Amino acid sequence: MNLDSKFREGKESCEAKEGAKERLMSVRSVVLAQLELVAKEQNREMPSLSDDLLLLDTGLDSLCFAIVVARLEDTLGRDPFNGDSAVDFPVTLQDFINLYEDDAE
Repeated sequence: MNLDSKFREGKESCEAKEGAKERLMSVRSVVLAQLELVAKEQNREMPSLSDDLLLLDTGLDSLCFAIVVARLEDTLGRDPFNGDSAVDFPVTLQDFINLYEDDAE
């Protein structure tokens, strides 16, 4: 393998990693946008969103989360709660986002 092909191989590897990172960032942004949109539509006050925010402290009830999950399934094409494998129920906002990011990989 010559130097040029090694360079191309390294470049392709970096591009693949960047593409995966962008997909994960877009999953995160879609999840956050849906949470904020549903909160607004349901006249709920949400605290500042942080990774360690408990889902119980988001101000959203079970109906709101059902709406969010349904919309995320429509938008992202997947529902991590509706599968063959058991899912640990998310406790924090980061846990919730991770479910969708892990399902995207």
